[in-house]
Amino acid sequence: MQIEVLGACGGEVPEFRLTSLLLNERLALDAGSLTRALPIERQAAVRSIVLSHSHVDHIASLPFFIENVYPLHREAVAIYASRATIEGVHRHLFNDTLWPDFTRLPSDRRSAVRFQEIRAGDPFEVAGIRLTPIPVSHTVPTFGFLLEQNGRSVLWSSDTGPTEELWRVARRAPGLEQVFLETSFDNARQELADLSQHLTPRTLARELAKLEVEVPVLLHHLKPASRELILSEVAELEDPRLGFVEQGRTYTFG
Repeated sequence: MQIEVLGACGGEVPEFRLTSLLLNERLALDAGSLTRALPIERQAAVRSIVLSHSHVDHIASLPFFIENVYPLHREAVAIYASRATIEGVHRHLFNDTLWPDFTRLPSDRRSAVRFQEIRAGDPFEVAGIRLTPIPVSHTVPTFGFLLEQNGRSVLWSSDTGPTEELWRVARRAPGLEQVFLETSFDNARQELADLSQHLTPRTLARELAKLEVEVPVLLHHLKPASRELILSEVAELEDPRLGFVEQGRTYTFG
């Protein structure tokens, strides 16, 4: 399994892009920065997108991506998401006001977008990867994902505050090689993190106690204004498992 990090930041500045992963060259996990990170020919190879939730930093490039690739294929791009996320994206983005409704364009008989509902705990397979949606604790319905291929697995948290089911899945995941876990704010912004259901280094340490499996943990979704403080506060934890996701890097598992 190959995971290319197109973006993994919780905000956007010139040097850091919004959340998007490219899995096995054909599947995008979230769509924060597909069009900023990929040239047209690589965008055209992406035929499926999995959305963790409906927040803008995870769907920001979606309208421009669809506009770029729909003339290049007869088949619709498949967008896998929860019912709540599908309804939010359809109602508030592809609504013929903010952006054309590509579920009906270029025609009712040939649409550019096809939504596919996914449900918590029900695995599905795309691009040779088995994905299991895991409900996590965020301000809108949000899924983390267990990603499995060839008997090995990786856990992606998406956006979450303190949570439980993610760790239950981690403790029984077959061949778990890596956990990707969000840490959005520094400790001084704990109140904001709690209200918006994100983690800080302080609450990160408490979450790691629930893992009970010795695997590396890479942190993502750092807010640009908190980044330097998060780096120093995580270093103070002195936990050898911890590192940070590198934008532009391709991670290979299995």
